[in-house]
Amino acid sequence: MKLLEHEAKDILRARGVAVPPSGGVIAKPAQVAAALKRAGKAPWVLKAQVLAGGRGKAGGIKLAKTPKEAAALAKAMIGMDLITHQTHGQAIKVRELLIEGGVKIERELYFSVVMDRKAAAPTIIASAQGGMEIETLAAEKPESIVRLTVDPTSGLRDFAGRRLAFALGVPADRVGAFVATAKALVKAFLELDCSMLEINPLILTPKGVMALDAKVITDDNALFRQPELAKKTDHEASALELEAKKADISYVGLDGTIGCMVNGAGLAMGTMDTIALAGGSPANFLDVGGTADEARVTKALGIILKDKKVKAVLINIFGGIVKCDMIAAGVVGALKKIKLKVPLVVRLQGTNVAAGKDILAKSGIAIIQADELWDAAKKAVEAAR
Repeated sequence: MKLLEHEAKDILRARGVAVPPSGGVIAKPAQVAAALKRAGKAPWVLKAQVLAGGRGKAGGIKLAKTPKEAAALAKAMIGMDLITHQTHGQAIKVRELLIEGGVKIERELYFSVVMDRKAAAPTIIASAQGGMEIETLAAEKPESIVRLTVDPTSGLRDFAGRRLAFALGVPADRVGAFVATAKALVKAFLELDCSMLEINPLILTPKGVMALDAKVITDDNALFRQPELAKKTDHEASALELEAKKADISYVGLDGTIGCMVNGAGLAMGTMDTIALAGGSPANFLDVGGTADEARVTKALGIILKDKKVKAVLINIFGGIVKCDMIAAGVVGALKKIKLKVPLVVRLQGTNVAAGKDILAKSGIAIIQADELWDAAKKAVEAAR
């Protein structure tokens, strides 16, 4: 789950990380005056709350020196379509603004914590040059990037924090504040089950060290032990993805035309690849899980068919824990409740497969059966056309 900037800063503030004075989040221009008062003295910064980097270059971050200027900017920014280098040409509607008090910046640094799969541990990636995209830094000035692997059981040690500060050229009078901030950020990364925590820029101010921006991505698989995060809205999820999440069904919407229902994440990925090889494109990833009973199949099919892009559906089930005849009965039962308006291809393999195919054949429902995945994919692609 990706957190909006104001959500990430609330979490960091609670953990002792300094952030700019906040006037809160507003959704209407009429709320500007109260937000400015909460944020303190001018100047103020208005920041579009969207899940995309490069907001400043795209007009999503503005500086206001007077209340009148802030009100005018808020009116222009709320409702605007924002396109950055990370949105791939797609516009994101700005619905909320974070208003903050301006701070004096003496220097900008880059600081992030990510999961390094090679090291099998969290790794700090930092640079003395903040404010730039890390991809640009890596390409143009790889020597400016400092990496430090962190022990997940002990976090960032003081001596390692000082070594990092020296590598980044942090002035001696700010080393203590930098180490304290770096330790708090690493601790937050570990405690929140993050996959990425990025501060760009992490700034040096006359009073110490501050996170001027914040990007936090948490691991959805760990939400069961993050009750507060689990309550937050997934701002990237579509309505169908949120519906699937409530039903405990793994679903990700895609841009294709062939709806997929599969049991098992690996089999689902293989099914999607096979559809692509056959010349089609999957409309979704959907893992119905190992308990594909009638109620679950009905819910999963209902979600797939709500996607107006879907021109055909491919059900690819391996009967292991749940036998093929039980799955077939679930599919037939589901189709009696759901009006099927697109072609349906079903491929069953595993325990009691013959009985399962017989149930489908005798159902009286127009189901296209296939024995092998390649055959099923080709039939689904042809049906979608």
